[in-house]
Amino acid sequence: MNIQFLGGAREVGRSAILVNDSLLLDYGMLTGNPPQYPVGDVNPDAVVVSHGHLDHVGILPSLLSGDDRPPIHWTPPTYELTRILARDTLKLHGGSYDCPFTEAELKRVTQVSEPHGYRESFEAAGHEITFYNAGHIPGSAHVLVDDGETRLLYTADFHTGDQRLLSGTTARPDADVVLCESTYSDVEHGERAATEREFAESVKTTIWEGGTVVVPAFAIGRTQEMLMVCEAHNIDCYVDGMGKQVTRMLRQHPEFVRDPDALQRAISNARFVTGRNGQRKRIARKNTVIVTTSGMLSGGPAMTYIPEIRANPVNKITMTGYQVEGTPGRDLLETGRGEIDGRVMPVSAQVESYDFSAHADRDGLLEFLDSYRDATVLVNHGDRCAAFAEELRADGYDASAPELGSRVEIGAASAPTETTRG
Repeated sequence: MNIQFLGGAREVGRSAILVNDSLLLDYGMLTGNPPQYPVGDVNPDAVVVSHGHLDHVGILPSLLSGDDRPPIHWTPPTYELTRILARDTLKLHGGSYDCPFTEAELKRVTQVSEPHGYRESFEAAGHEITFYNAGHIPGSAHVLVDDGETRLLYTADFHTGDQRLLSGTTARPDADVVLCESTYSDVEHGERAATEREFAESVKTTIWEGGTVVVPAFAIGRTQEMLMVCEAHNIDCYVDGMGKQVTRMLRQHPEFVRDPDALQRAISNARFVTGRNGQRKRIARKNTVIVTTSGMLSGGPAMTYIPEIRANPVNKITMTGYQVEGTPGRDLLETGRGEIDGRVMPVSAQVESYDFSAHADRDGLLEFLDSYRDATVLVNHGDRCAAFAEELRADGYDASAPELGSRVEIGAASAPTETTRG
């Protein structure tokens, strides 16, 4: 088996893996100014997508610009999420370098879409493919690729712990090669129930004191998780931003969430914001909780809410996910100031951060990989891939961290060989 790393190697973002020069796994972007895309030209016979996050599907429609339009295989939620994200990218950046596809190419996604459920094997570009629940976001999948000689398990992003929205992954299919994410290879998440309690107590205290709480949350997965946390702890809330559309979509795919009834209770508990006639500014003045995008304060309705509540020290902003360096959310946590909608603003409101990550931490990664001590492990999707691979080798694994653009040749009974891109 030949594996080429077009993106996601020794970095987080623009995941793209080409198998045997014919099968493409994911095709994402690394957001930034400017954004970065996978390296090299690619013309796959088929595409298999692990899950619906920008760093895995962000420029997928651009593959459909020519006459060759490969089929795209994914779970139903991943198909829906990809279209939501692509439409948002067109809305914000259509016609610029920040959006390397057109409306016409987005429409073609539906024409080539081939949805599959978990543990349903199918054929793609001469490979047998099987999806397994990865426990990351709804519809996320480990991808098992069998070319008849070698079995590759592409873990993509995964979580081994239970969330309210999803159960942690329990799938451990046989594989000769494991291409494993390593996002949190040096982090230990706190106990989830304790994090929830701390968050709920903090929010209730602010409400009791007469304040407003803004909860920035990623639209996919995190918004729904926070709505479920609020409902479970008897906290009334509003929901705003792209997370509203994602939440409605997930109601159509109950088989891809842990407890559809609990999700429905959370939806019933939340009030959906329309944003019409100054509604957001009125809500910001209420004694309430607002779950809204963007999770890193880089856009979305948060741009309205934060300026409205920032001056009152009774109010609170509770970050619920990792804040990438250089984002307004990261600046706010570190300096108490943030560039909100083009203006640098001091924030007197309290700012807190809670770890509601949907990725496996170090213990989760090691627990998962313990089932693959006889396999070759290729580490990707992380800021310290080489260091984690070295730690795995010290523990007896055959592990390495391929570089961006490199190719790895591997067989079921032979050691991998890596060649770098010239």
